[in-house]
Amino acid sequence: MDIKEIQNLIKFVAKSGASEVKLEMEDIKITIKTGSETTEVTYTQAAPVQAIPQISQAAPVAVTNEAPAPAAAANAEDNSKYVTIKSPIIGTLYRKPSPDKPLFVEVGSEIKVGDTVCIIEAMKLFNEIESEISGTIVKVLIDDSSPVEFDQPLFLVDPS
Repeated sequence: MDIKEIQNLIKFVAKSGASEVKLEMEDIKITIKTGSETTEVTYTQAAPVQAIPQISQAAPVAVTNEAPAPAAAANAEDNSKYVTIKSPIIGTLYRKPSPDKPLFVEVGSEIKVGDTVCIIEAMKLFNEIESEISGTIVKVLIDDSSPVEFDQPLFLVDPS
């Protein structure tokens, strides 16, 4: 397990809302504890098989209102009847055309094919993200001014 994998694990645990995660493999033991302000990571290695030193770090964690992983799995089953609008690019998502304007869409908004649902800024270019389906916005999955990844779910739409 390399540093990148450990960092990705830390990010995943922070987003999941879990308070503590322990991972034990043959020669590696990792404990990640999240609090309201920081994340503590303890990393120990039984045998020096790899060239990874012991790490003890504290990283800031964004406090989110996401449910823990078991509840997220239950929500995924409930959301199977909805269509997901996903991010076509990496960048920063904006839900308004400018700070003083209203949101493009909110929960309950009726959208048609071609309606702008948000803007994603990538490399100083503002890309309007248009809906490819008609329906009603059921859930907004990302906050305004948040970074998004390629293919990250942004909105759930009820096509009926």
